Amino acid sequence: MVTLNRKTLVLLATGLFVAFVIATILFFNARPEPKRVTDTITTPYAVTDEGFKRETGILTGGPWVDGNDLTIYDRGSDIFEAMHEDIRTATESIHKETFNYYGEDVGRPMAEALAAAAERGVEVRFVMDYLGSALASGEKLELMQEAGVEVVRWRQPAWYQLAHFNHRTHRKLLITDGTTAFTGGANTADPWLPAPDDGGYKDYHFRLHGPIVGQLQGAFSHNWVYAENELLSGSQYYPPLDSAGPIPMQVTTSHPIESRQKVRKMLLYAMAAATESIRIGSAYFFPDDRFLNSMKHAAARGVEVTLLTPGEQIDQNYVRKASRTLFGSLLEAGVHIYEYQPTMYHAKLMVVDEHFVTMGSTNFDNRSFRLNDEANVNILHEETGREMATRFDADLENAERITQADLDNRSTWDRLYGWLVARVLGPYL
Repeated sequence: MVTLNRKTLVLLATGLFVAFVIATILFFNARPEPKRVTDTITTPYAVTDEGFKRETGILTGGPWVDGNDLTIYDRGSDIFEAMHEDIRTATESIHKETFNYYGEDVGRPMAEALAAAAERGVEVRFVMDYLGSALASGEKLELMQEAGVEVVRWRQPAWYQLAHFNHRTHRKLLITDGTTAFTGGANTADPWLPAPDDGGYKDYHFRLHGPIVGQLQGAFSHNWVYAENELLSGSQYYPPLDSAGPIPMQVTTSHPIESRQKVRKMLLYAMAAATESIRIGSAYFFPDDRFLNSMKHAAARGVEVTLLTPGEQIDQNYVRKASRTLFGSLLEAGVHIYEYQPTMYHAKLMVVDEHFVTMGSTNFDNRSFRLNDEANVNILHEETGREMATRFDADLENAERITQADLDNRSTWDRLYGWLVARVLGPYL
């Protein structure tokens, strides 16, 4: 029989106590913040009304700014080609923030492009999420750092930040010289490079010009302060921005801090303002009950609500299983649900009444709403609204509509697996 002396028992008890404290801190800080909008949002305004623009400018993001223009991309090769073009011509600053960063086909050329810019004297800052960039090779990171790129691995594990480890940056931002910006759903990683008809992820990305670029630069700067305690100030980051086009835009950001989870509030407000149609495209779909009820309420008042999510090609199949536990009540309420078939559908998009568009890094799930740093660009413009609605409808042609029969025909294992994931991981999906 093994006996333990007093010193060993004290050390063991101390170790167990420390482990308990750490586990408690991790658990309670990883939990989603419950203080947020829970009452049903109503508004007397449609998205075409000036009142909608005025109130959302006050309640759900920065002020709306006129004079912007955009280019829409839906193929990874076009997205990265445009990014590299702006990186090559940058003279003052390059700021990049992404969740995923890895791969030889996308990651390496990006590292080389940023390193080359730094070597010619451009200030280059690159924030990559630690978990999302877990596959990034040390060689690429060293290449950039040796050239002078300031590389930050967001939320890299440290004993003094354990409470925040579950708070990730999920943004996809690139700003060059404070005059051009990119945002959307595409990460800087190899799965986005092949064309969607060749197995590459289906996604959307914007290239933006005009005063809206200043708001995206500000979004990056906010996280840079948090990461490096450095306030970016000066005309090399925030130059005067002339009108570049006819489109009003607004940036909405979210952070895992009480009262700063604005993207969810913006989406709820926009759905409440819908009078004709709501189109939602999301790589991952698992929102809270209040959000689901808002979709159902819209359908009940005659709005055509359509949801598009990935099918069997999804990269996180457990999320699809959990999502399907929510579909029955949505179908009963009259929501149309489709699953994209050819490849992984990775868009983060909502179009309301073919006039309001929001797109960026935010999925329609609890993780994006509560736990991640996110950034979306909102647009009030009839031509852009029609264009994105047309692209969404074209994606539906490559999707299968989900019916109640599809849900009823799920195997017992699929039902049980989806139920378990939804109950255990739902708040974190």
